[in-house]
Amino acid sequence: MADITAAMVKDLRDKSGAGMMDCKKALNETGGDMDAALDWLRTKGLAAAQKKSSRTAAEGLVGVAVAGTKGAVVEVNSETDFVAKNDQFQQFVRDVVQIALASPNGGDIEALKGEAMPSGGTVADVLTNNVATIGEHQTLRRAKRLEVSKGAIVSYVHNQQAPGLGKIGVLVALESEANDEALQALGKQLAMHIAAAFPKALNEDDLDEAEIERERAIATEKAGESGKPADIIAKMVEGSIAKYRKEHALVSQLFVMDGKTKISDVVAKAGKDAGAEIKLVDYVRFQLGEGIEKEASDFAAEVAAASGVPQKQ
Repeated sequence: MADITAAMVKDLRDKSGAGMMDCKKALNETGGDMDAALDWLRTKGLAAAQKKSSRTAAEGLVGVAVAGTKGAVVEVNSETDFVAKNDQFQQFVRDVVQIALASPNGGDIEALKGEAMPSGGTVADVLTNNVATIGEHQTLRRAKRLEVSKGAIVSYVHNQQAPGLGKIGVLVALESEANDEALQALGKQLAMHIAAAFPKALNEDDLDEAEIERERAIATEKAGESGKPADIIAKMVEGSIAKYRKEHALVSQLFVMDGKTKISDVVAKAGKDAGAEIKLVDYVRFQLGEGIEKEASDFAAEVAAASGVPQKQ
């Protein structure tokens, strides 16, 4: 049996929101496997792991830029949030997102690193220089570019640190002959919904099948504990999967601003009001640090260690 440490229990508690004893039991039951422990807690109905899985785990900034029918978003990470307030770091993110916007390969990180910067040198060169001058490790983590032939790309930044820079960046791609005012109004509402509701895909068919199968396994185990006949259990499982698909596909989610209208219906009504069909063809949502493991640290202890001053017990 794996040695379950207090740190492991705390880590699982932070990720799941479950009680300390439940977390310890989950780790014991799964041999210390963190992912399996999260699934065990969810199976038992003890955790809200899914809702907490997107919490920020790294620092830096997400930058967005839009020009008519084109838009780009990038994420640049740093070790601390102090760097996100640094003018040099902010200017780097602004420059990179503008380069991504202008380049057909703006969503390709390796290609983006080789692009020329306004100040001279490549993106990779300037990033390396920033690490040396600012004194913190920084990475250009990801980028995406959206474009439509007609219509608009609309952006939204949540927890904005400076214009176009913040903790969550969203782009919405709308194809339509409708007037720009109508598209901007709809796009802004959709972008704010996306920031809050965190859809995993545009349509139900686009959802990751590996995640669907994982949900199916969890639903099957939970339904099996009901003691009901196999045919009823099968219906319960399919019902759970159908609910999961609707809750995580953007077009079938309920609009956060009224809690009852499907996003697909919101778009259809906007098109009717504008006198031209509007198609929601794509979106992107970058949340700072999403999916990055971040080590917990004791800042006071680090400062004391660096200064050679012993800590009080």
